[in-house]
Amino acid sequence: MFSLKNLLKTLGFVFVVACAIYYSINVIQFKNNIMSFEDYNPPSSLVVEGKEIKKAKFPFVDVHSHLWDMPLKDLDKLASEMDEINMGYIVNLSGHGFASFRGTPQSVKDLYFDQSVKNIEENQPGRIGLFINVDFDNADDENHVKTQVNVIRDAVAKGAIGLKVYKGLGLTNKDSNGKRVEVDHEGLGPIWEVCGELNIPVLIHSADPFQFWLPKDDQNERWFELKEKPGRYYGDSDFIPPFEEIIKEQHTIFKRHKNTIFINAHLGWMGNDLKRLGEHLDEFPNVVTEFGAVIAELGRQPKTAREFFIKYQDRILFGKDSYNKEEFYTYFRVLESDDEYFDYFRKRHAFWKMYGLNLPDEVLKKVYFENALRLFPSIPKELFE
Repeated sequence: MFSLKNLLKTLGFVFVVACAIYYSINVIQFKNNIMSFEDYNPPSSLVVEGKEIKKAKFPFVDVHSHLWDMPLKDLDKLASEMDEINMGYIVNLSGHGFASFRGTPQSVKDLYFDQSVKNIEENQPGRIGLFINVDFDNADDENHVKTQVNVIRDAVAKGAIGLKVYKGLGLTNKDSNGKRVEVDHEGLGPIWEVCGELNIPVLIHSADPFQFWLPKDDQNERWFELKEKPGRYYGDSDFIPPFEEIIKEQHTIFKRHKNTIFINAHLGWMGNDLKRLGEHLDEFPNVVTEFGAVIAELGRQPKTAREFFIKYQDRILFGKDSYNKEEFYTYFRVLESDDEYFDYFRKRHAFWKMYGLNLPDEVLKKVYFENALRLFPSIPKELFE
């Protein structure tokens, strides 16, 4: 018969058993020297020269950042931090903030963008640039696409310096029938064309690391990231196509729209194969790239990466992705130093160690600011003199 006393006894018994099992597992792990991959992180015993770099050797432009609270952000504080690390200019790709995502009325997006412009102009003019975002759903609706073209025109008139394309295009955006919107959907052509007409670049993130489609096993280099972020796994999706299909779609728009400049974000997910990335840049003269969130790919192949940067020094921009002042130190150290075997700041992105590329000054200057000044003529050049 059910009673409160019996319930409490049962719960007490379950608790004792659970504690015993938990204790037993800990004892077994300790006796057998078992630990998780996450826990194993021994300090290096290697004795080599090298030190953290907290300020870039030359002033730089970060072309890939996300500042989600721009209308209300304390920009004086941000500018002070930028000065500490020698950042001359930062590009906020999230012109509509979180309002850029599905379901937000255009009036709300416009208000967010307008307030962002107002905050910049009143507090830190000439230090922060804004990209615009558009809605890629319903690409089969001609009127919807025309509306997005007008959104771009209006934003550029207000000061937007580029278009940011989130990875939803090709992964999650849907047309009016619920079908996936391909990156190279022909209905989106007017969007790419107006960017060329207005002379603004398109920074485009397509797909994700190819390992997000591979089996989640001991052969997957991104296993730990998928363990921490299981929502990033696409290998079992009936809606999302294979990695290479999405990448092919992206490259198709580069070929179709030769008068538009595209910034292929995150090294185009080819940071693990710089030969392929070089061939990609050779094939598409209207494409440049940046290394936001993938500096760890470069830091584990210093010889190959250095040769790549020297060869393609006019086609590479500095990008970081999420803003965190302390994380820039690793970027500076990889690019500027010849240090060996130092830590990356996020284990799920890189469980391996970094090595410096020791780039020549003339290459550093191009990557840090000269290439960006050529691409964004509105950035005040005196910040970099």
